[in-house]
Amino acid sequence: MSARAAIRSTKVPRPSPRGSDLPACPVCADSMVAAEASAFLPGDMVSYLWTCDTCGYGFVTKHMIPRIACAC
Repeated sequence: MSARAAIRSTKVPRPSPRGSDLPACPVCADSMVAAEASAFLPGDMVSYLWTCDTCGYGFVTKHMIPRIACAC
């Protein structure tokens, strides 16, 4: 009896929405998947603490949360 295997494409039709937002370590260029911590700041800002698992370098990024206008 012959066996059949399904071959699926590994090509992603479009990148993940957050895929381009993820940083790389500025020291060793390793990719980072998740922030170690986050905090909401005044003025609709979010601060993220990133620590590289490979070399231990840490840094902080800040992002503005866009306001959504109500169409009421």
